[in-house]
Amino acid sequence: MKNMFNVLVIILSFVVAFLFYYLILGNAANFNDIDKHDPKTVLGTIYTGGPLVGILIGLLILSITFVFERVLSISKARGKGNPDAYIKNLTELLAKGNMDEALTLCENQRGSLANVMRSAIARYKDVENDSDVSAEKKIGEVQRAIDEAMNLETPLLEKNLVILSTVASISTMVGLLGTTIGMIRAFKALAAAGGAVSATQLSIGISEALWNTAGGLTAAIISIVAYNVFTTKVDNFVYMIDEAILSVTQIFTIRVKK
Repeated sequence: MKNMFNVLVIILSFVVAFLFYYLILGNAANFNDIDKHDPKTVLGTIYTGGPLVGILIGLLILSITFVFERVLSISKARGKGNPDAYIKNLTELLAKGNMDEALTLCENQRGSLANVMRSAIARYKDVENDSDVSAEKKIGEVQRAIDEAMNLETPLLEKNLVILSTVASISTMVGLLGTTIGMIRAFKALAAAGGAVSATQLSIGISEALWNTAGGLTAAIISIVAYNVFTTKVDNFVYMIDEAILSVTQIFTIRVKK
């Protein structure tokens, strides 16, 4: 279902992009001639970049869409309250042995950090008073619950980052392709004209080259910056979770050895 969402977003991005390309950029009002070879507005000039401009617009929309998706997802993963305050309150409750209150705090906080902590606390409660389980095995059970929760939460934090990195690479390649095609068209116009150079045909080829370059670089820059920012945020958040896990595990280790 989640993969279907990504597929739907990708399809809609390119549908919207080409509608924008043909209906807005390609509007007859943006040109001085019927063949749309003589633009009179900036929109018309961008349109002369060719169909690859539509693809680049689609990649740009795709990049912006997943930037917003990652912002919302990472914000949701952090939970409702301040993570640092949550960890402080949680460790204080656990140190006092208030497991039920700690679980309630996790329910109220929500997010990836709270989900991992809740799994650890719930497993500890299950084995805490079991005299048949040694102290080492109790901690082992807690660690196993933490590992299972982390295996579920970490992919959610890193989800769709690969799409941003892919868009960055593809945008550059598509822009380069458009640049190459535009220059081929420009030199073809020069060859066909012989001694008399067609300024219109020459400008169309150069325009196609430059607008594709600009579009490819814009989409790539946004995607690369977003990818690096989100990767850093995810790494920092995972580090925070690891610190919280260490603190909670130490508290449980002290309790089971009493």
